[in-house]
Amino acid sequence: MKVSIGDVVLPGDYFDEISTDNAKSRVVIGPGLRKEEDHVYITKAGVLKKKNPHTYWIDSYQKRYVPSRGENVIGIVSQKAGDIFRVDIGGSTTAALSYLSFEGATKKNRPEVQVGDIIYAKLVIASKDMEPELVCIDSFGHKGRLGVLTDGFVFKCSINLIRKILSPQCPLLESLKNEWPFELAAGMNGRIWIKANSMKETIALGNAVLGAEFMSQEEIKKMSNNISATLAGHVY
Repeated sequence: MKVSIGDVVLPGDYFDEISTDNAKSRVVIGPGLRKEEDHVYITKAGVLKKKNPHTYWIDSYQKRYVPSRGENVIGIVSQKAGDIFRVDIGGSTTAALSYLSFEGATKKNRPEVQVGDIIYAKLVIASKDMEPELVCIDSFGHKGRLGVLTDGFVFKCSINLIRKILSPQCPLLESLKNEWPFELAAGMNGRIWIKANSMKETIALGNAVLGAEFMSQEEIKKMSNNISATLAGHVY
């Protein structure tokens, strides 16, 4: 069935507008879409979304993570095998991370990474026919915010919540930052790492983030207006 932006779609539907855009400029196809010959097909149920100029994806509520190229994820180093680290990112298989995929890494200058470390990385390979591959540097060789995350606290949530808090329209993170200094990394695999001045504040902030999942924008703003009292109410 032919669909349009904003429609609720099902696997097997196809979307020809992408083919039209592709003839004019470069098109980015995100999670939930797959190109086959002249059609772009829907691969999971959800709402068809578009970000200008030419980025498309399916917005759906899911807990199981399916790796997608270009996404930032939070993983746990589960094994060291020669020059490769095996990283659990919550998918059906572990991802590979080379020791050379860190800023300034060489054969003599290897990164300090141990089994059990928390890694914030980017997926450079994500295919149903190949194992996922991660890097902790950008295209210029700089780490930016990627790499090993020290201290802090990691918790799981729905992928829907990750998309919600990273949306520019969501006031939650900006309001929390103004009231309570902290660091946060959100992985598109449904994991959040958060670090505040104390464990008490870290847990409180994590509970505030989790509590925002089913709140409307207005409810989030209302909570943010009295953030100190709200966060204190999450600490036991």
